[in-house]
Amino acid sequence: MITNISRITLFVDDQQQAKDFWVKKMGFHVVEEQKLERGKWLEVAPPNSSVRFVLYDKELMKQQNPQAITTHPSLILSTLHLGNTRKILKERDVDIEEIITMPYGSMCTFYDPDGNAYLLREDKH
Repeated sequence: MITNISRITLFVDDQQQAKDFWVKKMGFHVVEEQKLERGKWLEVAPPNSSVRFVLYDKELMKQQNPQAITTHPSLILSTLHLGNTRKILKERDVDIEEIITMPYGSMCTFYDPDGNAYLLREDKH
């Protein structure tokens, strides 16, 4: 099942500027920085924190899906077994989408009764 709140997505105008702010001014460190086909996946966190900020390029998100800035889940929850967790939630009548796989991990979106979207991501530990 769900193990923790792992990531919060921050949509940023300039990833390098956001990285500099969080690392140089706020004392965070880069947890993951991965070049993608277009843009990059960038995560920062305070020392000893299990929660990370995903610094996601606003323009890239707009190119992928113009509505995404307002509809893409900003809270990311973790699980060790995405397929099993998705199956259990589906059996409990949770509104949950199919699993998608990206270069940085597998995930799916689910919704609470008010229609708020959350991303559930499989983390390998």
